Amino acid sequence: MGALRDPRRLRTEVLAGLVVALALIPEAISFSIIAGVDPRVGLFASFTMAVSIAFLGGRPAMISAATGAVALVIAPVVREHGMDYLIATVILAGVIQVLFGVLGVAKLMRFIPRSVMVGFVNALAILIFLAQLPYLTDVPGIVYPMVAVGIAILVFLPKITKAVPAPLIAIVVLTTITVAFTLNVPDVADQGDLPESLPALFIPNVPPSLETLQIIAPYAVAMALVGLMESLMTAKLVDDVTDTHSNKTREAWGQGAANVITGFFGGMGGCAMIGQTMINVKVSGARTRISTFLAGLFLLVLVVGLGEVVGTIPMAALVAVMIMVSVGTFDWHSVKPATLRRMPKSETLVMLATVAVTVATHNLAYGVVSGVIVAALMFVRRVAHLTEVVDVAHPDDDTRVYAVRGELLWASSNDLVYQFDYAGDPDNVVIDMSDSHVWDASTVAALDAITTKYAAKGKTATIMGLNDASAERHGRLAGHLGGSH
Repeated sequence: MGALRDPRRLRTEVLAGLVVALALIPEAISFSIIAGVDPRVGLFASFTMAVSIAFLGGRPAMISAATGAVALVIAPVVREHGMDYLIATVILAGVIQVLFGVLGVAKLMRFIPRSVMVGFVNALAILIFLAQLPYLTDVPGIVYPMVAVGIAILVFLPKITKAVPAPLIAIVVLTTITVAFTLNVPDVADQGDLPESLPALFIPNVPPSLETLQIIAPYAVAMALVGLMESLMTAKLVDDVTDTHSNKTREAWGQGAANVITGFFGGMGGCAMIGQTMINVKVSGARTRISTFLAGLFLLVLVVGLGEVVGTIPMAALVAVMIMVSVGTFDWHSVKPATLRRMPKSETLVMLATVAVTVATHNLAYGVVSGVIVAALMFVRRVAHLTEVVDVAHPDDDTRVYAVRGELLWASSNDLVYQFDYAGDPDNVVIDMSDSHVWDASTVAALDAITTKYAAKGKTATIMGLNDASAERHGRLAGHLGGSH
């Protein structure tokens, strides 16, 4: 790997991995609490996910670890059935993700519009910021100037030098101040106990029965879908930031394999993390798998070997880092008045719908699905208004020619049958389809209804000008759909 032979690039990757590891600790602990498990379960999951995906994933420099989205999905399993069923769920979810990857589900990413991606990014930025508010509520007053100092370092230090990542300097400076002046402020140790040993192989003690499968399968499928969607969306975002292309299919089955490995080491599973990925790629400048691997390795070393030192890091330092990540992640151009005036209202609506649902539910999958649905409805509405029927010629007293123009699908063809003058037209009617395209059975049914209505009046309607694909579809379905208009 080129980075190993380039000291400057290697230093960037190493320091980026260290910064990400420090930022992962409180996040992993928090997500463990959400899932209802011991903090060590989340920390071990973050270690095994990061190290595994560094080798298996399709997107270099992306960080995968325990996440809030996965924690929310699996929390009921822990609460109702216990730890062993949780691990079984994680392993099954990983297997499902591998199957999805092999079946090419990742290719569905191309159906996600740009406006949904913008909404996804903006919603993530808002959620990252909102996640910091609990650390700024009911805390000693000194926390606020500490956060301000951290933000100042993050803003101004890169203007002076980029030799060392600004987040690392902010963490070191604020930790030094806290220890030197023995400040009584919330720190990492307050978030939960750190592990004192390495993760060990864990085989879930659940009966291999259909009943077990019925219990864990719904949660496993939900975890697989949420994890894949969040990971693939994050991978696409990193593609845009780095102007490179990644293998989404490999990323899909790689996430699944990483979850299987994580489950067998007693971890709670996970997926790509947008906040830590942005720290790694956008803030720290990492570009290779080395940073991802080292993030996991440093995490384990820090929590197991240097737990007491890590425990003294003030949460104010990590809050400052994450606030700047949220500011950097948000697509400010998308909300500028000039952009909003130029952008079609339907595109803005799709973006806002994605943001609103994601922020309201704290579930990225719900937000993305809602955005895609709104985008599809807006597209169908737009296409439906582009279809028209025009009276174009009267070759003789006994013939009238209509031209149908536009894309014909269920939304645009439902009113097609009402666009003709069945009683007033002459005996021979020609419907010219040269400037249209038949996309579905609804359109064929509409054409059947038109010819049937003319026949009922003793008149003949001839459809002509169909392109090859439309003619094939019409020839295969016409007269075989049943029903009437």
